[in-house]
Amino acid sequence: MTIDRRQLLAGSALGAVVAALPAIAAPLPVPKPNLFVGTGGDGHTYPGATLPFGMVQLSPDTDIARWDTCSGYHHGDASIMGFSHTHLSGTGIGDMLDVLVVPTTGPVKLEPGPLDQPDAGYRQRYSDELAEPGYYRVRLESGVLAELTATERTGWHRYTFLKGAGHVLVDLAHMVLDKWDSGTLVEGASLAIDRDGTLTGSRTVNRWAKGRRIHFAMQLSRKPDRVTFYGDADAEQPAGTTEVAGKRLKVVLHYDRAGDAPLLVRCGISGVDVAGARANLAAEAKAWDFDGVRRRAARAWAASLGTIAVEGGTADQRTIMASALYHAQLAPTLFSDVDGRYAGMDGQVHRVPAGGAAYSTYSLWDTYRALHPLLTLVAPGRVKSLVDDIIRQTTQSPYGPLVWPLQAKETGTMIGWHGVSVLAEAQAKGIAADYAAAWPAIAKRSFDFSAPDKDNSLGRDLYDRMGYVPADKVFESVSRTQEYAYDDWASSHLARAAGKADDAARLLKRSGNWRNVIDASIGFARPRLADGSWWTPYDPIQLGHMPKPWWRDYTEANGWQATFLNQHDVYGLIAHMGGDQAFEARLDALFTAPSTLPKNAPPDIAGLVGQYAHGNEPDQHAPYLYAYVGAPWKTQAMVRRLCTEMYQNTPKGIIGNDDCGQMSAWFVLSALGFYPVDPVEAAYVLGSPLFERAVIQVGGGRSLTIEAPGNRADTPYVQSVTWNGRPWTKSWIAHAELAKGGTLRFAMGAEPNKAFGSDKADRPPSFGRAPA
Repeated sequence: MTIDRRQLLAGSALGAVVAALPAIAAPLPVPKPNLFVGTGGDGHTYPGATLPFGMVQLSPDTDIARWDTCSGYHHGDASIMGFSHTHLSGTGIGDMLDVLVVPTTGPVKLEPGPLDQPDAGYRQRYSDELAEPGYYRVRLESGVLAELTATERTGWHRYTFLKGAGHVLVDLAHMVLDKWDSGTLVEGASLAIDRDGTLTGSRTVNRWAKGRRIHFAMQLSRKPDRVTFYGDADAEQPAGTTEVAGKRLKVVLHYDRAGDAPLLVRCGISGVDVAGARANLAAEAKAWDFDGVRRRAARAWAASLGTIAVEGGTADQRTIMASALYHAQLAPTLFSDVDGRYAGMDGQVHRVPAGGAAYSTYSLWDTYRALHPLLTLVAPGRVKSLVDDIIRQTTQSPYGPLVWPLQAKETGTMIGWHGVSVLAEAQAKGIAADYAAAWPAIAKRSFDFSAPDKDNSLGRDLYDRMGYVPADKVFESVSRTQEYAYDDWASSHLARAAGKADDAARLLKRSGNWRNVIDASIGFARPRLADGSWWTPYDPIQLGHMPKPWWRDYTEANGWQATFLNQHDVYGLIAHMGGDQAFEARLDALFTAPSTLPKNAPPDIAGLVGQYAHGNEPDQHAPYLYAYVGAPWKTQAMVRRLCTEMYQNTPKGIIGNDDCGQMSAWFVLSALGFYPVDPVEAAYVLGSPLFERAVIQVGGGRSLTIEAPGNRADTPYVQSVTWNGRPWTKSWIAHAELAKGGTLRFAMGAEPNKAFGSDKADRPPSFGRAPA
């Protein structure tokens, strides 16, 4: 395979750090990630500089006006607009891109110009692009060599100009725009420069997270010769102006001898106020030491990436593994300042307890499935911090359990309120937290139908009263019914933890509502009307059946995919659909049906194998369901196929949106050899490990070793398993076992061992019980 220069990562800083780690942290070679994986196609990742779960994501922006660039960047775009300080990784909706910095030469241009006409604005063609964890470098056509690195709350730039004059533009109007947006979505903004040369600013943005506020404080290593402010309509302000307010603000810092020495820029951000941005900058930028910041960023990433080391597989697969582990540690993102203050979802400023942290960018409809379970293994300390934060924000949000919060605003994107899954999973896995504190807000979302709704929770009253959400009353009714049922399952655990036995029993019973949208007579998830009848005619390929303008019956899925949405009561689903044989046949049909979709299918439904869509989340657990009917060998074959076909060491290497690390986390867990079908069950279904050996640091100095000697591309089938040297006949293993550390050893082969995991006693638990 030919690898272009975008795929080659300079390993000097990261490699040196990894080499210096003690053997216990990296018992096997730790491969370098390719940060360009996912930046092409529909992966929607970005290649810039950040720290694990950092507040700042300093990265290049190539476009702001199309779905391809939800992250601000798309591999193959021919020009770069500049470098902004906040980015979303892998999302299907765009926002952020705060505080764009543009280093350039020549006449001042205040607009970027269109992508296909880079000479019309301040866009610049580029070359010699390089990315590694915590560092990014590119050469712009103006001759400027741009380098980026970051601390948790500050972005660092180093610009090396050619000899002569140059300038730096800071564009506070820069943001994501969609084709339906008109005018600016900035509600209000301000820019000011202090006597000491510190540039500060704020803006309120009504993009996706309506009304979110961002503040910054920026310093430059050399005093500019002139500073020019621009107000709305790019109106140049009089000479000597030191501040400006409006909606589309910009400032240009001019250097007559820009090429005399590298120019350093350091910028702190805050979601609270300018004072918070100043404090973050003062705390994390004590010296003009770009290379020192870069080295510390590399060390931070080496520690995070060193939690999993592998050998075996191909070189590309090892790089994919490292890249996936990298992308799985970009979000949630830090949102509290160095003094502990953060903007709450109640519109108030709060302060976390000493040692705590607040976070943003919880893509929970996606990440509850694999990302958060992965973190319970590789970053249990981080999970404790996240859980404490989710509890606090649940109590502060007017909507209760978290859905998709972004910078103190509940977007309510997708359906359900899956923050409860992350809490219930953590509680089941023994992570200590005050879960009872979240219960009143969870109870309100579950039982108080006068509580305010966003789109994610519409129809709760009908769901409670009728046992399902009627398709002629609320859009996406079939998926809502099933996902509300899963959240009831998770919430029932939290009710018990809070000592609310009656509420727990009510939720547990209601979690069986999924049955009411699975038509057992045809074996499919099906829209049901308020009078109790099923919608006819029915076609499982369709996303919606009602005449326009009615919206879909499923959430980013169709009838095929929604049929297997149930994660928590798999044996109930099997029985409802006619038993093991009927369920296995229907599951076979999912993977072998024609891969046709209706014209109105969203691009999220991607990566089709039959009607299974790996590029989106609703049925990503489906390959593992074979274990519940005693056919785990089919799981093994399909998981191996997905690991090798759906992930590549190229910019298009993620088959769908990475969704804040969910797609990547699926690969990490599946390549290790197991996956959490129901995270709240605190158990993992065994699959097909991709490597010959993997060592995972699971916290507390403990390590989990996974061995599959002689594992090759043509040996996807598990012949037998041992756990700490003892035979292991089950097709699953509990989190509590793996978290203690030990050795899980697979014997692999080219032909299936159909006896392994086939006995009912060896099948995974579901709904808190073994198969009947």
